Amino acid sequence: MGTNLTFQYDRDADILYVNTCAPYAEQESEELADEIIARFNPDTGDIENLEVLFFSTRLLREELFHLPISARLQLNKES
Repeated sequence: MGTNLTFQYDRDADILYVNTCAPYAEQESEELADEIIARFNPDTGDIENLEVLFFSTRLLREELFHLPISARLQLNKES
């Protein structure tokens, strides 16, 4: 079964958070692309959180906004 995604936006810091779980200290972090930070599960290497810095300014640009990850989305029928 997949994990639900949650989205949080911090207006003061202009960061979009995309989470599959709450961040925790043991996670490893890596910049995937320009100002996109991924937080990884230290045991599996799975991406658990993304931080998109300067999110609102990205939306004002004319080019499409891409995340450098792949995803398989499906409806959660338990909700």
